[in-house]
Amino acid sequence: MTRKYPIKHDLTRLNAIFFGSIVGLLAGVVVSTFRLAIEHLLTTVQGIYGWLGQHPLWLIPWAVLLILAAALIGHWGKQTPMIKGSGIPQIEGQLAGEMDYKWWPVLWRKFIGGILGIGAGLFLGREGPSIQLGGTVAQGFAESIHLTGSKRRLLIAGGAAAGLSAAFNAPIASTLFILEEVYHNFSTLVWLTALTSAVVANFVSNVVFGLTPVLHIQYEQALPLKYYWLLLIVGVGLGLLGYLYQWVTLRGASWYAKLTWLPEQLNSIIPFLLVIPIGLLWPITLGGGNQMIVQFARQTPLLIPLIGYFILRFVFSTISYGSGLPGGIFLPILTLGALLGAIGARGFVALGWLPAVFIANFVIYAMAGYFAGISKAPFTAILLITEMVGSLQHLMPLAVVAIVAYITVDVLGGEPIYEAMLEKMVTPATAKANGPTDRVEVAVGEGSELVGRQVRDIPWPKGALLVSVKRGERAVIPKGDTILRAGDTLVVFTYRANRAFVRQQLAHLNDSHPHLAD
Repeated sequence: MTRKYPIKHDLTRLNAIFFGSIVGLLAGVVVSTFRLAIEHLLTTVQGIYGWLGQHPLWLIPWAVLLILAAALIGHWGKQTPMIKGSGIPQIEGQLAGEMDYKWWPVLWRKFIGGILGIGAGLFLGREGPSIQLGGTVAQGFAESIHLTGSKRRLLIAGGAAAGLSAAFNAPIASTLFILEEVYHNFSTLVWLTALTSAVVANFVSNVVFGLTPVLHIQYEQALPLKYYWLLLIVGVGLGLLGYLYQWVTLRGASWYAKLTWLPEQLNSIIPFLLVIPIGLLWPITLGGGNQMIVQFARQTPLLIPLIGYFILRFVFSTISYGSGLPGGIFLPILTLGALLGAIGARGFVALGWLPAVFIANFVIYAMAGYFAGISKAPFTAILLITEMVGSLQHLMPLAVVAIVAYITVDVLGGEPIYEAMLEKMVTPATAKANGPTDRVEVAVGEGSELVGRQVRDIPWPKGALLVSVKRGERAVIPKGDTILRAGDTLVVFTYRANRAFVRQQLAHLNDSHPHLAD
């Protein structure tokens, strides 16, 4: 007689889809409202500058109003420092265990502060704040249902993907960006939660904004292969200028401290005043730049004006972000890339190397290349531009430009911009040995010092216990003589308060720019 055992169903993945859908819905509503408010305010502000050009006496009260807005945002930034800047490093640090914050003050202050700053025309992007808003909404939801540890982090990752998806209508690229650049974790539950959240948020955004891609650029035809050698030149140029952008952006805040006599919370007054002449003279340039990209791809200015627009946006986007305002660099990077693509194409046309019909193509390619070099996330760059433009015709040239720009920045020693920002925000953690337990996962990279070493020979961080080695589809129970291989994922248990210390120590051991996650 055979014994019958009850069939057990694993509902883990179903739960991930269920909770990911709720997070995607909540984040989609919040971020779509955020995006809609910015677009309406920016349109209103552009109209105001047109009116002020005819009524200059009203510039004084307008300047006073902008100063008051800057002072209000600065006051909020002093009370809640986590609303400053992009928001992507904050989410990355939160997922890595290196920082945390109370969700409600960050949510409403980032929401209103982002609308005021970006909507006023400063050269800031909505995508970084959207990622933080999505992750913060997910954090609030997780707390409301009493989720902690890895389950809480799953929802935050899903909320971050949903935020970017709602901002750009690019669910696949948004999921990949969170996996590749923010969470550094490609496990099944992570990508399933993130993808579900991103798709649901994208649906909400499509209901509000329609199905037209964010950067719907018309082009005549795909680039013939005989012009591909020009992509190499563009890629190298994007990499060089991308490294320059990294160098300047990472030093912007310290330059403010040295060059201004204002208290830190009033630094934003400077860009709020500088935007006035920009709005009067070049209202099309205001904001993150998506209007500018589409218009210049359709009707591209001549070479000299393009260079002027690039210098203006490079300098003022650095000033805007360096002031600590709640706004991102994601969309401004794409705008700078589009301008560089137009500059390169105009130059090639002038030299007789390229027909003018392909200028719009190079605008598209350069956006991916510039972002790939600065963020060092080429897969995200390729997919993002593909989804935002709404065409699969450009995959090959996008890949060529993205890879060349990435390699150029890498040779120059550039780091992923968001990781570099996070390193500036956190301090080395100390070992802690109390509280509930948690886990850290470490992917062993090619060329890592861990490769080929036995477990017993590795100086493991204090308070850390290696409990499993994931090798492909199977898990290996580690022993002292277990030899680690490239591609292994180490599952390490520690105290929740000790996660940041363990992660930082393992990063030094895994000396090949590891992808650490949990």
